[in-house]
Amino acid sequence: MKVVILAGGLGTRLSEETSIRPKPMVEIGGKPMLWHIMKIYASYGFKDFLVACGYRGDVIKEYFHSFAFRSNDYFIDLQSGSCEVVNRNGSDWRVGLIDTGLNTMTGGRILRLKEWLEGVTFMVTYGDGVGNIDIRALLEFHRSHGRLATVTAVHPPARFGALNLAGNKVCEFTEKSQTGEGWINGGYFVFEPEVLDYLSGDETVLEREPLERLAEDDELRAFLHEGFWQPMDTLREKQQLENLWQSGAAPWAVWLEKVETARVSSSALF
Repeated sequence: MKVVILAGGLGTRLSEETSIRPKPMVEIGGKPMLWHIMKIYASYGFKDFLVACGYRGDVIKEYFHSFAFRSNDYFIDLQSGSCEVVNRNGSDWRVGLIDTGLNTMTGGRILRLKEWLEGVTFMVTYGDGVGNIDIRALLEFHRSHGRLATVTAVHPPARFGALNLAGNKVCEFTEKSQTGEGWINGGYFVFEPEVLDYLSGDETVLEREPLERLAEDDELRAFLHEGFWQPMDTLREKQQLENLWQSGAAPWAVWLEKVETARVSSSALF
């Protein structure tokens, strides 16, 4: 099953970082946000990606073109130029890097990938949001309701800390990561191929007419995710994600949990 990642926007609200690179290539813990999102999917066995490039797509293409050389250990014969890989990084992903236009809208970017998506169920998400979403449970939910589309509903993250007051006395200050109230579109969609018929051209904004029509046609369901989810829309949010990563307790790093579980299970055998 293919995973489409929308990575072509201008990222104007994060202009401090995006003047020279697309937002999905802004780094958290020395790795692009795009890599973190792909690791979430890959940890559940979904490793066939289509990256919808646009603004500074060359940066994304160059990153993956040289990925093996940066991630593996190898010997180079300086006379012949031949290269022998000795320690592989273990990433068995297949990544399609497709230019979907500079000014194309979200729905239009998906439509431009139609030739690779027709006839199959596929997943879509944005290139700037991470969460500890159980992708397997998401897919099972989608298959259970039999509709054309599923969106992952998340609680909006709090933009500011919360004050617990008694009069003018501050009893408690908490830097909350989620408000716990309301639901918003968190991406992490699952679509049947018929969803492509709801898209009309480059100007199509997925979040407007297509999703609205799917809802009107009773073809859209929401997978309720109560756990962590965080976009990277501002420099402050980037720093929040960086702090979580550096703390060693990044909630979205589900692949680390799986490695630790496997290690413990293996140790229990001896």
